Amino acid sequence: MGARGRGRRAGGRWRRREGRSFAPSFPLHQIMLFGKISRRLCGLKKLPWSCDSRYFWGWLNAVFNKVDYERIKDVGPDRAASEWLLRCGAMVRYHGQERWQKDYNNLPTGPLDKYKIQAIDATDSCIMSIGFDHMEGLQHVEKIRLCKCHYIEDHCLERLGQLENLQKSMLEMEIISCGNITDKGIIALHHLRKLKYLLLSDLPGIRDKENLVQAFKTALPSLELKLDLK
Repeated sequence: MGARGRGRRAGGRWRRREGRSFAPSFPLHQIMLFGKISRRLCGLKKLPWSCDSRYFWGWLNAVFNKVDYERIKDVGPDRAASEWLLRCGAMVRYHGQERWQKDYNNLPTGPLDKYKIQAIDATDSCIMSIGFDHMEGLQHVEKIRLCKCHYIEDHCLERLGQLENLQKSMLEMEIISCGNITDKGIIALHHLRKLKYLLLSDLPGIRDKENLVQAFKTALPSLELKLDLK
């Protein structure tokens, strides 16, 4: 990662912090599972027991990424998206706050329009494409960090680029060590017309750096593009 990316991490922009209390919407055993185990599970490379891991991970990610459209209607898109992201091991920061929310059991309560997601740090999370409908109603997201997201693919970035709300709000994005991302997915980000900063690091699927640079110069001439690619 470049100096700017490291500075953000060290300086606190992407710092992980505790949240505030809230009334849980899931049974206690599920909250404990989501809050204490999901991040560890998502970081595992192999299962510690004998079974076909493909079927297990397929089931687990279907559970964590499942979109509950009734829940979105009941609590609003920002709250529902916060629950999804934290279930999958990501973090969110709300508009006007410095504190990162990383504990599912400590999400804040309040009026539905009080907490608006401004930044998402999905480092080491298991978010995947089937959960991205949670992003559709978010209107205030300015920054997204995707780092070591093993289930992020080109389709995920294409989906982000197609969301009209993100086209109006997104300012900064960092994509680091996501092995399934190729030039196709990165190019799709040119639809985020207000994007000011894009960091691409350790992405082995990127094959034509020069073409990327030229494409973004044409589509987003004011974009600061940082490349740390082999």
